[in-house]
Amino acid sequence: MERHNNMAAIRSKNTSPEIIVRKYLFSRGFRYRLFHKRLPGHPDLVMRKYRTCIFVNGCFWHGHDGCKSFRMPKTNTDFWSAKIARNKERDLRDQKLLAELGWHCITVWECQLKPQLRQQTLTALEYTLNSIFLHDHAKPYAQPEEESGYQIAAEPQIEEK
Repeated sequence: MERHNNMAAIRSKNTSPEIIVRKYLFSRGFRYRLFHKRLPGHPDLVMRKYRTCIFVNGCFWHGHDGCKSFRMPKTNTDFWSAKIARNKERDLRDQKLLAELGWHCITVWECQLKPQLRQQTLTALEYTLNSIFLHDHAKPYAQPEEESGYQIAAEPQIEEK
């Protein structure tokens, strides 16, 4: 029987965590493009309306610091630690380049999409996207100047006798 390489089974696109994020955002009316090839790092989701790139990262492959899901393998440690360090450096470089181009970057970690944290994570992502949109597009409300004759209160002005 032929032995298969476990690495061949690893997908880099359309992973379960990515699909969870995509379905949630789409169901909330957010629209996006996938894996935009012209942007540094080929973000998992690109939302032009929000000038935002979303990366859905696996905790192991991207070296999620302080995460229970990330453990350095006990075999071939030098190889893995160098590979993960390169991945982290590349992620940081790509996000800096995107920021220089005027893009917001959001990273959603695989561990944040586990069932017990999923709803909180997705709600926070939705809130962040809406905040970015409002910050970038909403015009501040201008208070009318007192000399213009506008009344600040909603009630009619009562003249004193």
